[in-house]
Amino acid sequence: MTETIDKIAPAPAETRPAEANAALVLADGTVFWGRGAGAAGVAVGEVCFNTALTGYQEILTDPSYAGQIITFTFPHIGNVGTNPEDIESITPAVRGVVLRASITDPASWRAARHLDEWLKSHDLPAVTGVDTRRLTRRIRDGGAPNGTIVHAPLGEIDIPAMVEKARAWPGLEGMDLAKQVTCAQTMSWDETQWRLGKGYGRQTSPSHHVVAVDFGAKRNILRCLASAGCRVTVVPATATADEILAHRPDGIFLSNGPGDPAATGTYAVPMIQGVLKSGIPLFGICLGHQLLALALGARTYKMHMGHRGANQPVKDLETGKVEITSQNHGFAVERETLPKGVVETHRSLFDGTVEGLKLEGRPVFSVQYHPEASPGPQDSHHLFERFVRMMESKK
Repeated sequence: MTETIDKIAPAPAETRPAEANAALVLADGTVFWGRGAGAAGVAVGEVCFNTALTGYQEILTDPSYAGQIITFTFPHIGNVGTNPEDIESITPAVRGVVLRASITDPASWRAARHLDEWLKSHDLPAVTGVDTRRLTRRIRDGGAPNGTIVHAPLGEIDIPAMVEKARAWPGLEGMDLAKQVTCAQTMSWDETQWRLGKGYGRQTSPSHHVVAVDFGAKRNILRCLASAGCRVTVVPATATADEILAHRPDGIFLSNGPGDPAATGTYAVPMIQGVLKSGIPLFGICLGHQLLALALGARTYKMHMGHRGANQPVKDLETGKVEITSQNHGFAVERETLPKGVVETHRSLFDGTVEGLKLEGRPVFSVQYHPEASPGPQDSHHLFERFVRMMESKK
């Protein structure tokens, strides 16, 4: 990734606008000036972009964004405000936010706080007024760069120091971030999906028991499992196969999460290989999908710019149907390394990357995208039902 970026010349230096008190500074020296929002401060990470038109609070609280600075390509962010319901984690793991326009005032009956106030409460810096189209083209052509986001209300910004911070950051490749976002201890989960006029419910009569391994799980994944009739026991990312099997689950779920799957795999792969021997149905999403592939003998690789958005078309190779999916990942499974008996089930129609796997003759499958999300359609919710059917067939 670094070699590719280094071949791209930095953009011509922009003249600093008089009102600029914030900036995004890339490792190659490119500077995007803007106006500060959210918390004052400095943060460094990998700069990515997300093409979703809605769901910014869900995106900002997705643990899979640990170590990243999010650029929203949609210019109007903030129009629905924020609320305590639309969160995927209590403490956001994202490093910072880049926006085209100033944060929009909320105009939703569900809004509880202004987005700017919410960002401040979580110590998240943002820069607005950035030409996000130019930045997105930069990421598209050169790959996701390291960058530093800085919000200095008094306007004191040391650009050379910000460049050095970006260059010194090691990058996501080789980085295990699951340990930073996983739960601290085993816990039970019974909250079900949100419904208009009712809010979240509770699962009081579960039919199945699922152990969910938390590599950075989004809450709505756990809600979908509970809504599908599951009693969910959430265990930390470092749980062993013996610890998981001691809960006597009907099914095992491998969650999404941030970082390099090969790094997380140093402890997760032996666990997965151990639980696979039990014959218990297993379902993986996103990082869980990648870790399952590693456990089965395949390899993963760092993508050029990744998939992040709510409009990603994926083809089910077994049915021929196309699902519009929500995605957030910067690594993928290398198709050529899939061993015999591991079947590719889904494929991206954007770039042809592997989006789903199954193990022949075994109740084991995974997808790269997020079936719990609702980016308009709910095309992929059936995968939770598939998981439940597998558990039913084993009883």
